[in-house]
Amino acid sequence: MTVSDRDRLHSQLSRLEDMFPGYLTEIVEGSIVMNPVRPVHGKSIQRLWSIVEDQLPPGWALVSDVAFPFDDANEFCPDLAVIPAEAEAENRSEYSPDLIEFVAEVVSPSSIRRDYEVKPRWYASRGIANYLVLDPLKGHCVTMWNPGPDGYRGRDTIPYGADLTVDSSLGKLTVATAGLPVDPKVRDQS
Repeated sequence: MTVSDRDRLHSQLSRLEDMFPGYLTEIVEGSIVMNPVRPVHGKSIQRLWSIVEDQLPPGWALVSDVAFPFDDANEFCPDLAVIPAEAEAENRSEYSPDLIEFVAEVVSPSSIRRDYEVKPRWYASRGIANYLVLDPLKGHCVTMWNPGPDGYRGRDTIPYGADLTVDSSLGKLTVATAGLPVDPKVRDQS
């Protein structure tokens, strides 16, 4: 796929998002995927953003829902990614995945397989050292580290309520999970 083909496809995806407000659009395994964004999803991203932003060393910035093309069939829009502040200041709609230092996704009912199986392989293959999955459907987070060509070799699951410390190249990032929102269906089962 040429740069102009990718630009044209990205432009088409942007129009789709404009036509369907409240949906996040990505290209995953060659398919255009649209996910409805729910309040719990948005709140999870906002709270994680606040927690991580205060701990970032100088020279790093957060982005959310911008495109990172991995190849012709996979263009992800992470819920949260840490990239160099210099790149973020360019205010682009698309960045190289090689810029990502830390990435996080929030699970929604339609993204379970993508967030737990597909994206970890791609993120790890690019050497992204830390991948964090917030799962408001189960009330836990999963931290993945030690990237390899087939995925992450380290993985821990932490129930919401405990503090999670991610030892990253950005320093130790502590996520207080007690304040993260949980899907109402999970609360109802408690």
